[in-house]
Amino acid sequence: MSGRIRIIGGSLRNSRLDVPELPGLRPTPERVRETLFNWLAPTIGGARVLDLCAGTGALGMEALSRGATSACFVEPEVQASRALRGNLARLKAAGGDVVAMDAQGFLRGAARPFDLVFLDPPFALDLWGALAQGLEQGGWLAESAWVYLESPREVAPTVPRNWLQHREGRAGEVRFALYRRALPLS
Repeated sequence: MSGRIRIIGGSLRNSRLDVPELPGLRPTPERVRETLFNWLAPTIGGARVLDLCAGTGALGMEALSRGATSACFVEPEVQASRALRGNLARLKAAGGDVVAMDAQGFLRGAARPFDLVFLDPPFALDLWGALAQGLEQGGWLAESAWVYLESPREVAPTVPRNWLQHREGRAGEVRFALYRRALPLS
């Protein structure tokens, strides 16, 4: 392991996550996580969470720490998924499950609805639109699900029309936004 990041709130507050050094791995900064989880505070308890393109798993771990019922971490990179499993076991974080596969392959599988989805794919792959459509059309989102999306500062990815932007921010070279899903118009 080459680094560590800190969980900033909840029952696992100040716990450290081991983070492997991998090309393109960008842990969501503490300041952004703090803002995001302040936005989500009223809704995180009991939520079923999908951390798609999990990377370090910081977002899903933060959700578990703050009362989410479960978190599914989807991460294809072997070292990253191994680190995620190790962090979940070491911290005794109940409700966490790691799926070692790519996000698009995962979304082609049997769907189950999630209340909150973290969508933060590697920036170089430009997967936001495809993954957003896969989530919306594949039955992966609960009726009024929340979707967090992280992208480069000047990129506002195209999302389904029924995803209503709730909040948005920028930090350094990152744009982050929280959407609320409305039922699609027929």
